[in-house]
Amino acid sequence: MRLSRYFLPTLKEDPKEAQIVSHRLMLRAGMIRQSSAGIYSWLPMGYNVLRKIEAIVREEQNLAGAQELLMPTIQPADLWRESGRYDDYGKEMLRIRDRHDRDMLYGPTNEEQITEIARASVRSYRDVPKLLYHIQWKFRDEVRPRFGVMRGREFLMKDAYSFDIDKAGAVHSYNRMFVSYLRTYSRLGLRAIPLAADTGPIGGDLSHEFVILADTGESEVFCHKDLLTFDPLAGDIDFEGDLQPIVDHWTSLYATSDDKHVPADCPVPEGDLVQRRGIEVGHIFYFGSKYSKPMNATVQNQDGEIVPLEMGSYGIGVSRLVGAIIEACHDEAGIVWPEAVAPFRVGLINLKVQDAEVSAACEDFYGKLRKAGVEVLYDDTDERAGAKFATMDLIGLPWQVTIGPRGLKNGIVEVKNRKSGAKEELSLDAALNRFAG
Repeated sequence: MRLSRYFLPTLKEDPKEAQIVSHRLMLRAGMIRQSSAGIYSWLPMGYNVLRKIEAIVREEQNLAGAQELLMPTIQPADLWRESGRYDDYGKEMLRIRDRHDRDMLYGPTNEEQITEIARASVRSYRDVPKLLYHIQWKFRDEVRPRFGVMRGREFLMKDAYSFDIDKAGAVHSYNRMFVSYLRTYSRLGLRAIPLAADTGPIGGDLSHEFVILADTGESEVFCHKDLLTFDPLAGDIDFEGDLQPIVDHWTSLYATSDDKHVPADCPVPEGDLVQRRGIEVGHIFYFGSKYSKPMNATVQNQDGEIVPLEMGSYGIGVSRLVGAIIEACHDEAGIVWPEAVAPFRVGLINLKVQDAEVSAACEDFYGKLRKAGVEVLYDDTDERAGAKFATMDLIGLPWQVTIGPRGLKNGIVEVKNRKSGAKEELSLDAALNRFAG
């Protein structure tokens, strides 16, 4: 993509309304634009990142054995009355009435909707287990939406739901998602810490929230130092096998969050304990028959008994992750994207567009990168060199390739790694092989 044609409305100054790093940088980098309080339009660069995160989340859900569907954003209130949550949920739920005077709502979550789908189709133990998920926009009318996409009213969420015949099966489904989440965050370039959590309005008696480490995080996290180096992607995962040892290993290494002190019964030896800050980016729940009982979602077990389905739900804030990644991956100059989610892999800078030889070399390099399938943003604008470098640092592409008159005379280009800041001079062919080889 040529920067001269790309819609990238960057800002030179920090917006006054932005209180945290990710909000400030997303506005400055032209990723989003506020429509109303807590609701944003996603501009091309922001939308590109959002879709890359969504793709990784989808791939890992599929790998774990979940099946994708799509449920409506508008739900009938009667379903929520069946579960007993309609009046209990609070003002965060946007309640509406259609032209036929029927009570409806803009879904903040989908436990009731998916339970209705299951009860209409799942009849016996032969029909379970099932893991179903979708990735969909949701709305919660936050009383004080703030921090940009980190706490907005409209957000993109992956929510999955499991259905099993008994608790043992439900716990295995829960463990599938537990391990899948660790893999997902690792692929996104993040270090995630699973913490035992309150179940809140979702309900149930088993829950973990996943917190990624970031210096600007909202929560205090105390955990074993091994959690900072353990790689959940090491080796293949048998999602059909016994995942409990993996879950037990991880859950034995955390201590607590949101506390200024370590509890007396902390399982981590004091010498192995580290303190960090983190941001919640996912939450998983096992809640048994909380919804299946009141909504009469039952199946016949192997003994011929009619029993309620055992259920769980599993959420990842996809749009929230965009902000969370920036909180974890930035410096004073701007964003530092992990390669897996970067809007473009390479930023190509033409230092002198009026120079025919430089422009010809840039065009050739740009064309070869594109032909090789490398995502590249080519700065072909007539801006000053300093402004070009500042923009590239601000938007945070993993690699920058600079071609100018002086280097070109010697047959070399400058390649910069955005994360480390390291620069090296390479021939045009060597630079091309670096990215397209």
